[in-house]
Amino acid sequence: MSCRHEIDTPDVDTQLMELIASTSPDGTVDHYILPRETDYAAIPQDPRNPLTQTKVDLGQMLFHETGLATDAFHTVGIGTYSCASCHVADRGFRPGRAQGIADGGIGFGEFGEDRQLNGGYAENQIDAQGIRPLSVLNTAFVSNTLWNGQFGAGGLNVDFEEQWRNNPETAVNALGYEAMESQNIEGVTLHRMDIDKELAEELGYKELFDLSFPEFDEEERYSKLTLALALSAYLRALTTSEADFQHYLRGDVEAMTPDEKAGATLFFAKAGCVRCHNGPNLGGDSFHAVGAKDLWQHPDALFTSVDDKKNLGRGSFTEREEDMRAFRVPQLYNQFGNEHFLHGSSKSSVREVVEYFNEGVSENDMVSQDQLSPFFTPLNLSEEEIDQITVFIEKALYDHELDRYLPVALPSGNCFPNADVFSQWDLGCR
Repeated sequence: MSCRHEIDTPDVDTQLMELIASTSPDGTVDHYILPRETDYAAIPQDPRNPLTQTKVDLGQMLFHETGLATDAFHTVGIGTYSCASCHVADRGFRPGRAQGIADGGIGFGEFGEDRQLNGGYAENQIDAQGIRPLSVLNTAFVSNTLWNGQFGAGGLNVDFEEQWRNNPETAVNALGYEAMESQNIEGVTLHRMDIDKELAEELGYKELFDLSFPEFDEEERYSKLTLALALSAYLRALTTSEADFQHYLRGDVEAMTPDEKAGATLFFAKAGCVRCHNGPNLGGDSFHAVGAKDLWQHPDALFTSVDDKKNLGRGSFTEREEDMRAFRVPQLYNQFGNEHFLHGSSKSSVREVVEYFNEGVSENDMVSQDQLSPFFTPLNLSEEEIDQITVFIEKALYDHELDRYLPVALPSGNCFPNADVFSQWDLGCR
């Protein structure tokens, strides 16, 4: 009588962990584990702008400080907006509406959804971009920033020195800072903000500038440059390390539900999402044309048009035909609660986005078939599989604790993220 030995079958979690590891560059799940926000040694940073707790704290407050809004187009806009006007924490640090409005906007609502054009501004006077702002979560893991990757002299921009040197918007790359710092150096001017010693003292930030930038001579310590460096330090520390998927990767197999695990399996295998969303932030340093509509085609868009250069995506920077209408692969954390997706805000839910990629058919007549990414093809997912990927993205990739990145109050005492009269009512500052 012979003995029959049962063959051990790996459980769901073992199989999923092995699958995830197989897609990473180092063959381990560690590639996808995000550092916690205070683990500065593990967070990618600019060697010319090392992270310190004091600098991150300063950047957190300055990101929400409306007192920096000194260069508004009209005096009525002075002191009414901040970086957080368009990067709302409760919406994954994205606008609460289809398009962000800083200077020239009024009102907030609950999550920024009620921000509207200030009647005292003409449409061409507002600070609003012709493309939906990306989330600033996990941007420490992005080598070249914005939808077209135009900031940063290194990374993917090494061979495009002529383009960034000849473009006033990107000449800042020549200063030698990394992409995040370069973008913010340009951004504080673009978004009509400023700082000097007198203003830093008036708003209550002088001591923090002194502690954060002792290497700068005093005459240079309170400037747009140090403002940009503080903001960059804060943004680099914005990691979604407390999402359930992060806890799962760290060994808590109960952190995700069976449906979320099924969705993760599809994400890393059958659906092929990981082909593009392959960085630690489940984003990617690659650009693809997927035929999504542009922001000018959205009914709520302001100050943009069919001729807006931002519609060209990566091609607007590289000027190469093969890059035209290709956009950065965005990170996927904290999508739940948003009502606007893709670069043109053409989708209103995560499920709609998954359905769009499942169908693999362009919705934008401006994008020709030969421009579409070779990865943009039908995925042949069932309705149940679409639901499972959706729940993985919405729930497992959601960090419930983003409030830890918000200041309790500002030294200035100003209302934030907006301080116009209508926003103050909405935000309970009055």
